[in-house]
Amino acid sequence: MKIAIIGAGFGGLAAAYDLRNAGHEVTIFEAADYVGGLASGFKEPTWDWWVEKFYHHWFQSDKSMLGLIKELGWEDKVYFPRPYTVLLYKGKWYPFDSILKALLFPGLGYGLNKIRFGFVGLYLRLTNNWQALDKYTAHEWMQKYAGRQVYEKMWEPLLIGKFGPYYKDVNMAWMWARLKARSTRLGTFEGGFQNFANMFANKLREQGVVIRLGAGVKSIEREQAGLSVISDGKSESFDQVLVTTSPSLMARLCPDLPKEYLKGLLGLKSMGAVVMVLALKHRLSEQGYYWLILPKEAGYPFLALVEHTNFLPPEKFGGDHIVYAGDYLEVGHEYFSMNDGQLLERFIPAFKKFNPAFDRDWIKKIRVFKTNYAQPVPLVNHSKNIPAIQTPIDGLYFASMSQVYPWDRGTNFAVEIGRKAAKMIMGHENRRH
Repeated sequence: MKIAIIGAGFGGLAAAYDLRNAGHEVTIFEAADYVGGLASGFKEPTWDWWVEKFYHHWFQSDKSMLGLIKELGWEDKVYFPRPYTVLLYKGKWYPFDSILKALLFPGLGYGLNKIRFGFVGLYLRLTNNWQALDKYTAHEWMQKYAGRQVYEKMWEPLLIGKFGPYYKDVNMAWMWARLKARSTRLGTFEGGFQNFANMFANKLREQGVVIRLGAGVKSIEREQAGLSVISDGKSESFDQVLVTTSPSLMARLCPDLPKEYLKGLLGLKSMGAVVMVLALKHRLSEQGYYWLILPKEAGYPFLALVEHTNFLPPEKFGGDHIVYAGDYLEVGHEYFSMNDGQLLERFIPAFKKFNPAFDRDWIKKIRVFKTNYAQPVPLVNHSKNIPAIQTPIDGLYFASMSQVYPWDRGTNFAVEIGRKAAKMIMGHENRRH
């Protein structure tokens, strides 16, 4: 079979790997001039490692991602440091990267609240019945079972930070998945995620996969036998096509899709993201904190401050101290229209709060990255609204972050759904013969 894959993110690359290993002819179309998708990175000439544009890491429970790396024989290149995640409460920072640490958080108060928090956390870690939680919002379920104070101190800030105006609408299965899949140790790949993507792409090329960078696809159209992909003004025929982009882009690429399927794609909500990455001369968090969670009511201009070089040593980045300041935002938010300098002026007072010694002179370089599609918003009964991987058009498949539900977006589940789609493509072909 001749197969086209649209998008060279981790899902598209993983699908190409399985399809090529099964003997199929695979071509990947990627609009950007690099592979890796949302997990891609950048690198300064003095750095040994790449830095992700949008902060990424793996969990020890990420079986799909770590399993793929093991298949490739690169498991010795995976690192799992133990960084410090902290939550702000009344002007002080408290550890917040496990149920046990969260139990010690003073914002919970004492007595019944801690007991309820502990039992709810234990229940969510042990149960596998996420389908029952799909019917309730996290806002109502958490208040009922964990209690109002626990919800308002622990979970509401997380939901507001992630989902903004949709925070009361997100279902409880999303919260279950978030607690179920996470580990206190966070993983990365030697050289950064972009290094993994580059190595993986080179491996695919060696196996005969064609990867066309800078090749934006304009549309995918039905033919009498198969599908045509229109890119750079040229039309090319394929037996099967797998699209790994956002739902809104899928809808634009494939106007021939039935109205009901298109309606489902366009009905999916998502949040965008704006992230500033700074290279500093000095360490920002003297305490060595890696991930600083900032409740919106604290008045900071972003949701999270992540000091990457408190996770990996600054020597890997030419001695620079790498800091992320990021937020999930609606696409119409003012940050999307601000230039880098305007955004920096908005953020600088916050850096001084973290470290009074901070000075503008510390900044060696800043980069700002923006994406309209960063965090799918799963509403109540979302499991009924997930678009099928196999679309109503014969030979056309769709695999995106919006379909990994109940799991949260991430490279692990991108790999899982990419390989699942590849399996379906191969199974469909087998049934035709």
